[in-house]
Amino acid sequence: MTQPLERTVREEMLAGVHRFDCAAKTLAGVQPIALLGSIVTDKSDSKDVDLLVTVSDAMDLVPLATCARRLQGRLQGLNHWADVFLADERGGYLGRTCTWRECRPGIRASCDALHCGRRPRLHADLGDVRLSPEAVAAP
Repeated sequence: MTQPLERTVREEMLAGVHRFDCAAKTLAGVQPIALLGSIVTDKSDSKDVDLLVTVSDAMDLVPLATCARRLQGRLQGLNHWADVFLADERGGYLGRTCTWRECRPGIRASCDALHCGRRPRLHADLGDVRLSPEAVAAP
């Protein structure tokens, strides 16, 4: 009997992305999901996965942030990471999904999100990360 071939770390990372995509695209308000960064190149050992999810203004981000934390947890087990960046329907960068299980103003001194709590589960990191309008419009 032959043993199944083990997947490479890259294949495991992409399998995690696939699970994220399958779960996230069922959520009301999720529009295009794009894979960005070194994982889409020929680089053999990408350190992380970058996803750009376009969301409607009215979308509840809580279930999306849960999907993102699951992906991040899987990749942490491989000593890698995932960032889920968010854009609005007009192509503007919003920030990332919050990585904390409990997310509300004042709960974490280390939280550096701008406007924490204004939109639950949105980590507005506009002071640290800027995605160009071109990257958001055509990832």
